[in-house]
Amino acid sequence: MPSSLFKILSCFIICLFVSPSSISQAQKKPKNIILLIGDGMGLSEISSSLYFNEKPSNFLRFNTVGLSMTSSSKELITDSAAGATAFASGIKTYNGAVGVDENMQAVETIVEYISKKGIATGLVATSSIVHATPAAFYAHQESRRMYEEIAAELVTSDIDFFAGGGLQFFTHREDGQNLLPQLEKNNFVVHTDVLPKKISEKKQAILLAPDGMPKMSENRGNFLTNATMLAIGQLSKNKEGFFLMVEGSQIDWGGHANDADYLINELIDFDKTIGAVLDFAERNGETLVIVTADHETGGFSLSAEEGNYNKILGSFSTNGHTATMVPVFAQGPSEELFGGIYQNTNIFTLLKQLSEKK
Repeated sequence: MPSSLFKILSCFIICLFVSPSSISQAQKKPKNIILLIGDGMGLSEISSSLYFNEKPSNFLRFNTVGLSMTSSSKELITDSAAGATAFASGIKTYNGAVGVDENMQAVETIVEYISKKGIATGLVATSSIVHATPAAFYAHQESRRMYEEIAAELVTSDIDFFAGGGLQFFTHREDGQNLLPQLEKNNFVVHTDVLPKKISEKKQAILLAPDGMPKMSENRGNFLTNATMLAIGQLSKNKEGFFLMVEGSQIDWGGHANDADYLINELIDFDKTIGAVLDFAERNGETLVIVTADHETGGFSLSAEEGNYNKILGSFSTNGHTATMVPVFAQGPSEELFGGIYQNTNIFTLLKQLSEKK
């Protein structure tokens, strides 16, 4: 077994016997929290970063690893909306729900909670910014498909920085509205052509594609890493700290398409972004980095190609999601709290706990 893979598996074995509830509160709380979500990213997807990446996998830099149970309230297999709502609001809800409970009642998000404390907030995604995962951090809709309603909520939300696709839901709407002037009225600088290179004194709204961003194979380039680092630079100006959610959205899309090359290219791009975030966190010393997934997609596996144990082939068992547990990686102040096996709602519980003032 390759030593790098053995290190990851050893972390999992150790963490199986450590419950988050049995770990005492760490002495130092983080000032900043960066949550990176690899949509559809299970252990096999992560393992592909060991075998197909030209550089060492950044997952190997984590010392604390846990496992998250992903089922939604009504289904054993979750979708991204219910999975992200679990992270963002700490509840189990039905598939398709964005920021609402089983009775379709709005529930407070971590963004809404910490914004009251003066903490800055941001979102970066390679999907549309109104897609299920980012939407769950600011919107409250009975269906993830209500894109125009979700976009309208983003305009008046507590988010200070966002970057991704989804321009059409702000400008080419069925109600005829153009929401960009409303964003500007709410102190946003709006960018719809290229990612800006400098931070702004105002909030930033970055919408660079009509819907989802291009694939890596379609020359998306370093958007995810660059947008993430721009967000960190922008949000770091806030003396009370910041919360940033970054989604590698299209790992999931590669799984749905049963396209191993698509999935692996997106995973390696996500891995690169993790590396940049960890570098910042190490320099900063006050930032907790969490990497996890909402669910696994595709039943992805890395098996021998035609019986050759030195050649790995990515294969799939479904074009949908699976019920497998997903890893949770943590590095930084209070990282120990994220070891063990727990429900995905525990991510919210810990985020809320760590945002409390001493």
